[in-house]
Formats: sequence, C-alpha cells, structure tokens
Amino acid sequence: MINGAIVMKSLKRTSHKKGYAKFEVNKMIMERKWAMPNKRTFTIKPIKELIAKIKNEKEIVDWCDPFPFPYKEDAIIYLNRFQDSSVKGLLFDPPYSPRQLKECYDGLGLCLHDTKSSVWANWKDIIARKIKPGGICISFGWSTNGLGKKRGFEIVEILLVAHGGNHNDTICVVEKKINSSIKDFS
Repeated sequence: MINGAIVMKSLKRTSHKKGYAKFEVNKMIMERKWAMPNKRTFTIKPIKELIAKIKNEKEIVDWCDPFPFPYKEDAIIYLNRFQDSSVKGLLFDPPYSPRQLKECYDGLGLCLHDTKSSVWANWKDIIARKIKPGGICISFGWSTNGLGKKRGFEIVEILLVAHGGNHNDTICVVEKKINSSIKDFS
C-alpha cells in the first residue's frame, strides 16, 4: 500500500534467451473513496482531485470532453473535429446505460436509433484513434473495462467512488495509450 492505495504489479515476459528471462513490471494503483453522487461527475471531490492530479502529472493543458454536462451534441461529431493521434488527455464520461443515452439524445431533440453496446464500442474506437501514444484517457462508468488492450491502452489507475445506499459506485479508469494503432496489438 502507498498512501492508502493498493499498488498492484503484474509481470510480463518481454524477452528470453537460453537460461535468461526478462520481465517488465507494470504498476497499477487502485483506490476506493466515498463521496455523495452528483450528475456533474467532475464536481465529485475524489474525481475532481484525480483529474487535477493526472492533468498536473502528465502536463495536460486541456482535456478533450466529448460528453460535457449538459450534453450539447453527438460525441462522434465532436470527436471528428480532432485529427488522429492529436489528443493528449480525454475524459470519457458517456451515459452509463441505454436509458441514460436515450435521455441525452431526447434532450437535444435527436432521434436515437440504436442503444446497443455497439454505440459505446464505436465511441471507444474513435477515441483510441484520436489519443496520441503516451496520451491519457480517464473513463467513467460502472465497470473497469475502459478502452482496453485491444485498442492499445494499459490501465494505470482505478478509482472506485462509493456513493452509499442504493447508488452504484462510479468507477474511474485511468489508461495510457501504449500503442499507436489497433494493428500494433494484432
């Protein structure tokens, strides 16, 4: 434990010669904090502190946020304004459920034809293209899936924010892009 956070290490065999093996040690920080829920995710104290910490550590000037509150436009339209591999830091805080997704679109007067998991997968594919190698994505939701290894990302930190009562936790996954394209993982 470091400052109350669990540091998990994983070993990855990176090369080997006869009688010799080289392993890479990756650290992942996992922490759990409590805070009142708020529909404005980035105002929740532990989440606000996490965003500020990562911004400072990674020298991110401005976060790219395709899902600002209140919801203003389709995330794909927003994301397509950025060139591929141009974003250093992105906050991925989409609607967490099909019901919430429909409410966002209805609020804009748009018709949503699909609320399947493919909607979230498409967003993640576009986001993976837009973030530059070494860039950071912080995903918010009800799982630790984040963007994932398939898209060239490695989990650096997980923050679980418990809200108590019948509220779901908000799970924050900090990932670093380690590959420049999905092809690099094939």
